[in-house]
Amino acid sequence: MRILLINGPNLNRLGHRDPSVYGTMTLPEIEAAFTARAKERGVDAVCFQANGEGQIIDFLQGEIPRGADGIVINPGALTHYGYSLRDALQDVGAPVIETHLSNIHAREEFRRRSVIAPVARAQIAGLGWRGYLFALDFLVDLLVTEATTS
Repeated sequence: MRILLINGPNLNRLGHRDPSVYGTMTLPEIEAAFTARAKERGVDAVCFQANGEGQIIDFLQGEIPRGADGIVINPGALTHYGYSLRDALQDVGAPVIETHLSNIHAREEFRRRSVIAPVARAQIAGLGWRGYLFALDFLVDLLVTEATTS
């Protein structure tokens, strides 16, 4: 099983960017925790971060033919206006779990709407870096369940 972890704009600044909202863990630390959990679950994890929507779409379109069973994504600000990212995620055909460090529903009005949510199986928000691990565990369990019931 192969899971993609994708992080969008400005998430490369984690650990420095407003720690009161996003926490103190850096993106490399989150990716290491995610990769370690994936290994415990017998899953390969591929991590990617970009500040540009086109870069993320290019990554998705390049990785899917290599075999990606599912995607955990924190789209960052693309959550609210990334329609081409939304279309690319829908086109992938693999289950998507949208993840946010902060509770986007308790923040500024413009952050409360996700254009990604309609193409995601689930959304995890407000659990900090642990939300990534919950997303991974849920996605792996979902894939195993779907494989055994089909």
